[in-house]
Amino acid sequence: MVDIVVLGATGYTGRLIAQYLATHPQRSSFTFGLAARSQSALEKVFRGLNLSKEDVPAFIMDVTKPSDVGAVVRQARVVINTIGPYWRWGTSVVRACVRHGKHYVDLTGEVHWIKDIIFELDYAAVKSGSIVVPCCGLDSVPSDVLAFVANKTLKSFGGPSTTIDLSTSAWKLGGASISGGTFSTILTSLEDVPKQKLLAARQNFSLSPGTHSPRPRMLYTLPYSDRPVYGAWYFMAITNSQVVQRSWGLYELARRANHHDAVAQFSYGPNFKYEEFVVLPSALYAMAYSIIFAAIAALLVFFQPVRWFARRIMPGPGEGPSEKQLQAGSVKVTNITTSSPNSQGEKIVVRSIFRGRGDPGYFLSSIMISECALALALDGATLPQISKGGVLTPMTAFGDILVERLRRSGHIDIESELLVGTEPRKIR
Repeated sequence: MVDIVVLGATGYTGRLIAQYLATHPQRSSFTFGLAARSQSALEKVFRGLNLSKEDVPAFIMDVTKPSDVGAVVRQARVVINTIGPYWRWGTSVVRACVRHGKHYVDLTGEVHWIKDIIFELDYAAVKSGSIVVPCCGLDSVPSDVLAFVANKTLKSFGGPSTTIDLSTSAWKLGGASISGGTFSTILTSLEDVPKQKLLAARQNFSLSPGTHSPRPRMLYTLPYSDRPVYGAWYFMAITNSQVVQRSWGLYELARRANHHDAVAQFSYGPNFKYEEFVVLPSALYAMAYSIIFAAIAALLVFFQPVRWFARRIMPGPGEGPSEKQLQAGSVKVTNITTSSPNSQGEKIVVRSIFRGRGDPGYFLSSIMISECALALALDGATLPQISKGGVLTPMTAFGDILVERLRRSGHIDIESELLVGTEPRKIR
């Protein structure tokens, strides 16, 4: 029995996660194992990371065989699943975790699949005590973290009854790359997933009952900025917004069911709205970007020859950024959150920032999902009160525990400050 098992350890991101866990400062406090389909490829990972099978157990597993999946899941307390597309390969892993009361985290961005596992497995996970947390990487930890810390900062100034009106995140990505596995998942969604499922996943609050959020548009601006900040629709906003909205829904459900301050402090309020965009140099650039992006997306959706050509020029499964690209990348997400107006019409404004050093989608995602798994393995007694089981989100499952773990990683900074006139006051 190990604390954590990494499924898909021979894939690009799986190798990064294995490396991070093997060199983690708390390494002496937990055990982990690596699982993959190919024994020869797994042995190559062990040699590349200088790992010993006496210290790190190896498991051979074919994700298409439920018996294999169940046998490996039973050997761990927490499962990190990197095997995508999750629509195709993820459900059997979640089913096994729920059946055996194990915890689960992954890197999916497939809202249509998350919607299915909530419908099928959320209640069973609550009953078995299995904590299932999709989207534990770049999709959608930064977005979920920023809404969470902004809410805390608002309430620290305005009191526990303060609620959020609008929360806007502006993404600035440096050197971001795409791996073969991620690109394969995108094409699989376009070709294999029923169109009605994809359309349903794009509806507001598709993962949680809710109200409404701003509609996507060609040009965005970030309010209360020192200088104008322009941007265009961010393609991962489909996933990130749904995860943040599910956090809102789970907090609201817990507040209404429990009626005490320990839970009420997490509530974003009944009028909560969330949106995000990718930062671009100017308004004109943002408009052009939106038009070009929409055209490329339409070509990929409607023309099979375009998808065939894209497969020829994009990285294949198992491939990803070079070591130099991994170290050179960065991400900065700036969030402006405003409170609902008080009786005098006044609003509280909070600015929160998530900074990461390293390639966002792979290097930083490997850190985020590893720290999520370690929170489950090592910090179970101090996790938020609502995280006793079910299909949760990063913040509803881990809350402040994850925020502090990310800060201690040395690669991620998270800060939140109250904008009072021209003098911001930081609350860390």
